[in-house]
Amino acid sequence: MTDDAHARASVDLLLDVLDLDAGQARTTEDIFTGRSHHMPTGRIYGGQVLAQTLLAAERTMPDDRAVHSMHGYFLRPGDAAQGLTIAVDRIHDGRSFSTRRSQAYQNGVPIFSMIASFQDDDAGIEHAEPMPEGIPAPEELAPDEALVRGVHPLTMRMLTDRPADIRHVDAPIFQSAGGEQVAHQAVWMRMRSSLPDDPKIHRAALAYLSDMTIQESILRAHGVAWSLPGLKVASLDHAMWWHRPARVDEWLLYVQKSPNARGGRGLATGHIYTQDGTLVATVAQEIMIRVPAT
Repeated sequence: MTDDAHARASVDLLLDVLDLDAGQARTTEDIFTGRSHHMPTGRIYGGQVLAQTLLAAERTMPDDRAVHSMHGYFLRPGDAAQGLTIAVDRIHDGRSFSTRRSQAYQNGVPIFSMIASFQDDDAGIEHAEPMPEGIPAPEELAPDEALVRGVHPLTMRMLTDRPADIRHVDAPIFQSAGGEQVAHQAVWMRMRSSLPDDPKIHRAALAYLSDMTIQESILRAHGVAWSLPGLKVASLDHAMWWHRPARVDEWLLYVQKSPNARGGRGLATGHIYTQDGTLVATVAQEIMIRVPAT
């Protein structure tokens, strides 16, 4: 398979995962089913559930009312060998805002729960934090999979098969976290092939991408690499705010930092910019992190 064909296949697989099936519809609740990515770890990738629960909520909204924020909790590890069921509660519909609760289930128990808010497009005051200066362009950087050597075959497969092209501004920390221990990093990302023009797909795909790499600002602060024996990391919650429209099949800069870690938990935040410097989203995630004693 050529590189272009492999890229197209990886994105087509993502689109298939995001193509939810409607199970049953009732006046106050909607039920959907979704497929899961195969993952070498056996656990569902968190960004998949973020995107699917968001799309399920979007299915209950008119086209002119778009998501502007979501807050979710990862309750249990998901099994990537199984699909999932998503239940949406229509909590509130006002003149300008709507609220939805989406919960993803496997084997009859919830694995993820989130509440999202939607708003009509409206005029108002506007400002945005500017994109940092001095960041190399993505074309000047190599894809992550070109920078790693000798990693476990399952790790390499995760890098090459994922639908996103990820390029760390500083060296990725798969094998080592050498250099200065800093609680920040920047990463360029985009889908490997084009997506449909539907804005809902791009909003969901941005949620999918937002779970990638954000934990690493916490690890970098302590010189911890993903390959450290005994390291345990799990996402606890995830919050996201969509500020402006963006295409996820074009380059986006994800600027991340960690303001705090304590008690076996670490907090990471991130701003996502288009290549021309437009701020399109803000993300926050807290993780459980257990570093083995040395």
